[in-house]
Amino acid sequence: MSEISLPSLGSLPSRLLRLYGGLALYGTGIGLQVESALGNDPWDVFHQGLAVRTGLSIGTWIILVGALVMLLWIPLRQKPGIGTISNIIFLGLFADAAIYLLPSPGHWTVAWAYLLSAIVAVALATVLYIGAGMGPGPRDGVMTGLIRLGLSVRLARFLIEITVVAIGWLLGGTVGVGTLLFAVSIGPITQLFTRWFPLPGQH
Repeated sequence: MSEISLPSLGSLPSRLLRLYGGLALYGTGIGLQVESALGNDPWDVFHQGLAVRTGLSIGTWIILVGALVMLLWIPLRQKPGIGTISNIIFLGLFADAAIYLLPSPGHWTVAWAYLLSAIVAVALATVLYIGAGMGPGPRDGVMTGLIRLGLSVRLARFLIEITVVAIGWLLGGTVGVGTLLFAVSIGPITQLFTRWFPLPGQH
């Protein structure tokens, strides 16, 4: 299958559109998965657990945790970009807006539609905002920093996500079939989207 030819994404306006469009879509995906109540992705199990314990919103904790995680970049020698800072600020705002605006599913079929739509949205959003080439998200930066220290991608991601899922579940975050489905499908679906939205350096 031949790749679809895309217009150049090299100009600053198009890169910013890709960045902020991706973050808005990612926040929508978070909102869909939270509202499905079928199980959050690993980091949002953690964010929701903190929200349950404190009364602050999930989006607020996405922002606060993102800022705190950036402190781990110092020993890992990671450098933030405008995309990193934008991820910290806007992802939580978009997630809270989606959670507020989306109606709760009244039937299991709608809940599953929310969940499946969430996974696809997050996969596409990841390709969009990383493809803007303006810096990884704070959580992505921890993973790439661990990889630079010699861990494999699989091990680095596993260690991070099993830790946040366990803590988030203990705090009251929702773990379920959606958590498992997200974990096993997000990688392949994200890879699929790179056919149409190539990442920097990808041919």
